[in-house]
Amino acid sequence: MRIEFIVGADAQLQSLVGLFHNTAAFTHSLSHTIFTLFIPENGPGKFSVGESEYKHWFDGMSLIHSFTFSNGEVTYRSKFLKSDTYKRNVKADRIVVSEFGTMIYPDPCKNIFSRAFTHLCNAIPDFTDNNLINIIRYGQDYYAASEINYINQIDPVTLETVGRVNYRNHIALNLATAHPHYDSEGNTYNMGTAIMGLGLPKYVIFKVPANASGTKVQQICSIPFRSTLYPSYFHSFGMTENYIVFVEQPFKLDIIKLATAYFRGVNWGSCLKFDKDDITLFHVINRKTGKAVSTRYYGDALVVFHHLNAYEDQDHLVFDLISYKNSNLYDMFYMHNMRQETSDFIQSNQHFSPPVCQRFVLPLNIHKDSVRGSNLVTLTDTTAQALVQEDGSVYCQPDDIFQGWLTTGLELPGINYNFNTKKYRYFYGSRVDLLPQIAKIDIESRTHMEWQEENCYPSEPVFVASPGAVDEDDGVILSSVISPDPNISPFMLILNAKTFEEIGRASIPASVHMDLHGHFIPANV
Repeated sequence: MRIEFIVGADAQLQSLVGLFHNTAAFTHSLSHTIFTLFIPENGPGKFSVGESEYKHWFDGMSLIHSFTFSNGEVTYRSKFLKSDTYKRNVKADRIVVSEFGTMIYPDPCKNIFSRAFTHLCNAIPDFTDNNLINIIRYGQDYYAASEINYINQIDPVTLETVGRVNYRNHIALNLATAHPHYDSEGNTYNMGTAIMGLGLPKYVIFKVPANASGTKVQQICSIPFRSTLYPSYFHSFGMTENYIVFVEQPFKLDIIKLATAYFRGVNWGSCLKFDKDDITLFHVINRKTGKAVSTRYYGDALVVFHHLNAYEDQDHLVFDLISYKNSNLYDMFYMHNMRQETSDFIQSNQHFSPPVCQRFVLPLNIHKDSVRGSNLVTLTDTTAQALVQEDGSVYCQPDDIFQGWLTTGLELPGINYNFNTKKYRYFYGSRVDLLPQIAKIDIESRTHMEWQEENCYPSEPVFVASPGAVDEDDGVILSSVISPDPNISPFMLILNAKTFEEIGRASIPASVHMDLHGHFIPANV
């Protein structure tokens, strides 16, 4: 369908269209003029099949949607990811593939041999390919991704599902993140977990070259588990110009419980546990040589899902993330919680740990004769500390760079990706609760700007830089907005990234779902 912009003035519309023309790709530069931009986004979009229902919001079947900006119009598309999981569920007219929050058992109407075979297949988990978290790029190809060994290639223009790729056919991985990093040359860096296979279980960091695809994988290094049967869960990681930063947190996956979950009648999500009495380890790996920095960096127990950015500054490695004091966030999204009345939801989740944006600083050149107990951080723009211990390890204490909205916090962070791996000043995020908002955070001044509208729920903010931009915040913010009010149509919101003032919106006369993450793709037509 064609959707006309709703804007304040023709001049604003022309400025917006001009902005999207000639914009450089945010992961690599293009030599030709850009006429059309695609913003495919991913998230759970179907929560029941037949009479069966998913138990967790993160289990819903992937619905990919996109906004295409071209010649002053916006085209909206949405299609379900035609994964193997989707096809099997639709064919059976019931949910037949287990997800992390929903364990599925054989149809009792099946004969005993079919049920026995299904039980046998579930003895060793073979995870769903319902890739509902993000859209990622390997080489020139785009994939729907989640935290499993499968990814599904999509056509970013038509949103058709091209075909499934199994990481395990190319590298020993059972799980992988849906938040890779891209360098200025177009190479993609990602990491995953190898639980089963040859050798000891380990975390694996790998690279896909810019001229390759998801099937051309180069391992950079591996990191052994701190505890063989309890690997750390991780949703993302940090990357600087020279290093990979991996946070091995005490939010852990219990391998024994995972292997027996089906027979114990519990879901895979219940196999994740947070150990508040443990520590958090910070691994620093040279991404060119694959060698780990020998210093042992650690901090207090925390839970992290999203990194903001990381960079090097005066022999320090600086990385920013959003942390929690416990792992209750996952529990909040069970469907029985989300269907509660607002007052009941608040009461049942009053112990929820709000997210805090924190900065850690790791000194890179540590001498063995450093004074024990001394703070090795010499940067003047942060209060983060790195204290040398008696055994030579370094205990890291963070700087809270944003604690606004103390009762709820900020999530789904994004930056001007041209500043990824570089020193930066701004990030953008979403607050989704009783007062849904998106915000721009100024790390330097520790101030923020907000956009909100009654009964409007914005998705993850996506930054798009202006052509030839020099200033970090010279560009626009895009966010897909939905509302429970039937009188408010969903719309694509466009904000001036400098002022956070609304430039325009594209109203959508169709049902739109709340997505998780999106990917900005300039494209030639």
